[in-house]
Amino acid sequence: MLLEVRELQVEFRTRDGVAHAVNGVSYAVDAGETLAVLGESGSGKSVTAQAVMGIFDMPPGRITGGQIFFQGRDLLKLREEERRRIRGAGMAMIFQDALSALNPVLSVGDQLGEMFVVHRGMSKKDARARAVELMERVRIPAAAQRVRDYPHQFSGGMRQRIMIAMALALEPALVIADEPTTALDVTVQAQVMDLLAELQREYRMGLILITHDLGVVADVADRIAVMYAGKIVESAPVRDIYKAPAHPYTRGLLDSIPRLDQKGQELYAIKGLPPNLLDIPPGCSFHPRCPMAQDVCRTDEPALQEVSDVRGSACHFWRECLHDRDH
Repeated sequence: MLLEVRELQVEFRTRDGVAHAVNGVSYAVDAGETLAVLGESGSGKSVTAQAVMGIFDMPPGRITGGQIFFQGRDLLKLREEERRRIRGAGMAMIFQDALSALNPVLSVGDQLGEMFVVHRGMSKKDARARAVELMERVRIPAAAQRVRDYPHQFSGGMRQRIMIAMALALEPALVIADEPTTALDVTVQAQVMDLLAELQREYRMGLILITHDLGVVADVADRIAVMYAGKIVESAPVRDIYKAPAHPYTRGLLDSIPRLDQKGQELYAIKGLPPNLLDIPPGCSFHPRCPMAQDVCRTDEPALQEVSDVRGSACHFWRECLHDRDH
């Protein structure tokens, strides 16, 4: 297994109390596999990824439990110097806001080339040549001329391609893409996702795709892990999720996708708001918003249990949800 996260727990100490951002998350991804991690903002998707990468601030953040195995090594037991060597060469991250992630006062060629200077010991001239090759690989027109341009001189879609090129520069075994199509129009979204899928097949890398949009992952993911309030509430192959979700929250996300056969109808939205992580409700954390909630949901927290050989659900009434196809 390329990456295995086991019972990860992350909290943030704030003036108002302790925010339990990640509460026992477990998932795995293998070489060549795409795992999509879905959920609304604040569900813990990005914090889990940052913990895997080792890039969130401590304090205020703190990993309070769990293990993260990458290529058989427990990352949480490594020194920071060892973690730094793994970042970039072993695993890399594509951030959702490319304009903020890129340095505005350095050319894109310098930023891409820095990877080869630091990790491969290349000269600046050779690193610049590799930067041009990478820009061409992600289909940036006139790469040899544009390698000296600055991030603000590129469109949003082109900046995202540069971020992808930077992540793939050292051919890592694992790439984490955090909302890589945010703020892009639908056509550019499709181009970016197609490019990611093509590069993944070419390099046979593991890919974790973080998003809140089930529509984005339909054609690229192998498995989906749905997160809510810092926990995984459903995990299954992508086809099973779309065919029949086994958790009311997953069903709500699916029902929120606009459909061509519902033109003119009001779009569905999950009622209420995600819970405050400083005060997560007892029982099932989704019960205040769940149309299927009963008394047991308000008192007993459901564990993520196997409902088949390939899927798990953290719902007391997963059977009813799984067979309620007329919802």
